[in-house]
Formats: sequence, C-alpha cells, structure tokens
Amino acid sequence: MSTSRPKYFTPNEVSVHNTQKDIWVSFLGKVYDLTPLSVQHQGDVLLKPIIANGGKDLSHWFDKKTKDIRMYVDPITKCQFPYTPFGRIIHTPPLCPRTDWANDFGRPWWKNENYCIGVLSQKTRKIRIVNTLTSQEQVLEVCSEENMREIQNRYFHYNKHAGSYTWKFNGQNLNMERTLQENNVKDESEDFYVLGMDEEQYLPALHLYFNDDLTEA
Repeated sequence: MSTSRPKYFTPNEVSVHNTQKDIWVSFLGKVYDLTPLSVQHQGDVLLKPIIANGGKDLSHWFDKKTKDIRMYVDPITKCQFPYTPFGRIIHTPPLCPRTDWANDFGRPWWKNENYCIGVLSQKTRKIRIVNTLTSQEQVLEVCSEENMREIQNRYFHYNKHAGSYTWKFNGQNLNMERTLQENNVKDESEDFYVLGMDEEQYLPALHLYFNDDLTEA
C-alpha cells in the first residue's frame, strides 16, 4: 500500500481542462482526468453532457453515501433510473430496453480510480513569494493542504532553481515538510473579506534566500 501523499489541485487548475481532448472533472473531493474516456468514446452522444461540464465539479451528480450516480423514480415506469439532468451519460442504462445497451463494461467511469489523479483542495489561499536575490515577486494560489515542499514544486514553474534557496517567513526558516498553517503562516483572507479589504495587498510574503550552488535544470 502506497504511503505517498496525494497530489492536490485547486478548482482553477481543474477548470482549464475543459475540452474533449483534455478534460478533467472533480467530484466528491477527488479530481479525475477523463481524457482517456473521451478518446475511447469519441463521437458518442452520451459523452456530450460530460464534455459540456468539463473542468467543473460534478459532486451534485452523485450520492455522497453510495458514491454512485443519484437515482430517481420514473413517473411512468415506476422504476429507478440514474438522475442525469443534462442527458443520459456513458455507463448509465436507457429508460427503455434497447438492443444496443451493453452492460459488460466493468466499472462505470465514476468508480474507476484509474481516472483519479488527485484530490480537490477544500481551501485555497494566495501567497507572495519574494526572491531576495533578484527582487522578483510572484503571487501563487496554493492548496491549504499542501506542505512547503509541494508549494516549492509549484514555484519551479517560475524558477527552476527554487531548490537552491532557503525559504523564510518573518525571518524564520520554514519547515518544508509542513503546511503554511503549521509554519504559522496564517490565512487571514476571510478576515480581509469581512472587512472589505483587498486581500492581495496584504498577502503573507515568503522570502527566498539564495544558498550557493544552483540546482540542476
């Protein structure tokens, strides 16, 4: 059994994957890359509701207890059927018997963990990263569940040598295996919202101090 930490994603990160050739969704706290499903069922009309909701959270499609598609009772047949308000989707049965309905696909896509790529952050926050060597600043949206090492990985996009810096907050070295909150970098965004203050003007600033040898590119 793997003991590695899950990868966390912000809702904004999920939202940009919203095309048929690159489609992510989230539901019940997890993030799924449904691109392989989209490729497999290309041209299938049952794919359309999924594509139309690409990049969005689909938790309202599912029963939180059963982790399955929500059900409803059809007023005509009095039978239970999946509740799909955007139209029938892949791996759900038709309302009436049909010869082209094959239920030998195995696990439905919403129960196939092979599509799962990580966890949807329950709370995101913004931080300001200041490179004291170059005086460059970068505002990052990060997941509150992420530790500093994972936040550093995000910053590699802007500075491939980020590992050659000591990360500090208020003059104190940050523990890279702990979260921002655990490092006493408090999230005051809700307080700023209540007070009607611009959060980005008061973001906590993490300062990066260059060590010696550059890390490899």
